[in-house]
Amino acid sequence: MYRITHSAIVVMIIAAMLFAVVYLEGVLYLAPCPLCMVNRGLLLIMALISLAAAIHNPTGSLRWLYSGLSLLIALAGMAVAGRHIWLQGLPPDKVPECGPDLAYMLDAFPLTDVIMRLIQGSGQCAEVSWTLLGLSLPQQTLLLLIVLSGMAIYAHIKSSR
Repeated sequence: MYRITHSAIVVMIIAAMLFAVVYLEGVLYLAPCPLCMVNRGLLLIMALISLAAAIHNPTGSLRWLYSGLSLLIALAGMAVAGRHIWLQGLPPDKVPECGPDLAYMLDAFPLTDVIMRLIQGSGQCAEVSWTLLGLSLPQQTLLLLIVLSGMAIYAHIKSSR
């Protein structure tokens, strides 16, 4: 029962975050930057892994696989959020130039180049367009990913008992 509850909680946390993103885009008209899109994709993958774990309710080594994959995705997301926070902290003269939007990049460049450009970020990623309690969106995402990685570690430890 624990694994189902744990996975369901992770799915609900990520779903709430994605609903908040829809609100920020749909109501506040905030356009996502490339690094925001990468982190959203990683969070969606993490939600799908947790949903699969909740449905599958694995035993034995498969529990390790699900928690390990969740932890790996969370660590990748933390790296992306860290880069985003770093870009936001750069002085204005050191901020990289804004690049083309995602639709254009997908039409004009090979997928590997698009992924590299997304991960590198752009000048758009350095802009702090919204805060909550003094934290920018990447800082909030980093905190969320720290919580989710802690949950993945806890699930990993719990499954080894």
